[in-house]
Amino acid sequence: MRPRDEVLLAVVTLVVLGTIAGMLGRTRRSAVSRDTRPSTFLAGPGGARALLESLQRLNVPVRRFRLRPRELPSLQDGTRQALVVLDPSYRFSPPELSAVLVFGRKADLVLAGENANNLMRCFGYEVRRRVIDSVQVSPPGREIGPGSPWVRATFRPTNRATVVDSSRAMDVAYTTCTVPLVKRIDTLLVSATRQPAVLRLHRADVDHQVILTADADLFTNRALRRDDEAGPFVLALVRDQYDRVVFEEYHHGFGAAGSLAGAVLAWSKNSAWGWAAWQAAVVGLLALFFGAIRFGLPKPAISRTRRSPLEHVRALATALASARGHDVAIAAIVRGLRRRLLPPALRARGNWHQWLLRFGESTRSARAREALTKLESLTRPGQPSTAVLRAAHAVEDLWEDQRR
Repeated sequence: MRPRDEVLLAVVTLVVLGTIAGMLGRTRRSAVSRDTRPSTFLAGPGGARALLESLQRLNVPVRRFRLRPRELPSLQDGTRQALVVLDPSYRFSPPELSAVLVFGRKADLVLAGENANNLMRCFGYEVRRRVIDSVQVSPPGREIGPGSPWVRATFRPTNRATVVDSSRAMDVAYTTCTVPLVKRIDTLLVSATRQPAVLRLHRADVDHQVILTADADLFTNRALRRDDEAGPFVLALVRDQYDRVVFEEYHHGFGAAGSLAGAVLAWSKNSAWGWAAWQAAVVGLLALFFGAIRFGLPKPAISRTRRSPLEHVRALATALASARGHDVAIAAIVRGLRRRLLPPALRARGNWHQWLLRFGESTRSARAREALTKLESLTRPGQPSTAVLRAAHAVEDLWEDQRR
């Protein structure tokens, strides 16, 4: 099989195997996502994509904000809106916290989760995590029933008018926020022991609200899928109240920065077709490794000596003798000797018979003169087949005599 056919066969085999692997991967039940970030980009149990799609179906305009908090002023276009911060995966730094608080004077805020605690403390409350067990909550005045949602955190007041954040004291500075005046506090969900889980603060300094939720699990896909009161309650918080709901996604790692190579790599890790491509690449590298022609230094070649001119003459003589061209062979042998002994300008001049007669003047030894006499006798017409070999030997003796 030719190399080109082998390469074509290998490529076709890899494509077929990759297609089969991808189809088998798609037929298997997809694994449940373990990503617990409450992001609207994630459709797993811990994500919040269901909340965003539910609001869209209710004709509530939504937007994912993927820039740094310092870019929040770009959203201030006179629209009545709410900024939703769901348990950020990365805590807000003091400069970012200040940017959110400034934006909160122009829009409503929805803060949820323990990782948003530094923001909630600026409004007079902090999250109290329930480590051992969870607790059911319900609106005040309503009995807790089977459909009441479960939470793993509640609120407690800080009782401070000023909150100091020293987490960036070494490289930036201390950040101080003043708890704004509140004209009314609505407790939306409370436990059986009267511990609040969801609060709505009506600010007195500006005409805006702040909704605090201790447990961000109420906003996740898992909670909205359950057959309880969590889904309708969460949707009622923002339905028919805002012209736009903005979800903060930068602190979940979904910033606008990124690269195509990183996105392709992430896709290949979570897709059956991506794994098929990686397997095909590995098989191709192994085939290249085992099919390589040579690794390392080249092997030394076999040394072959070049044949002497007399060997070529002897071979020619043998060939002509077998063709019964004895006279022609002897003449060719003599002409070959003349061609090697004379300069290039004199090789084709004169008859080779006359040159052979004059050649005796340059002979040096008795053996050479004897070989010349034998060669002159062999140049006569009608020589037998053995004369060709004797003429070759005579020419070899003359050549050796001239080379000395």
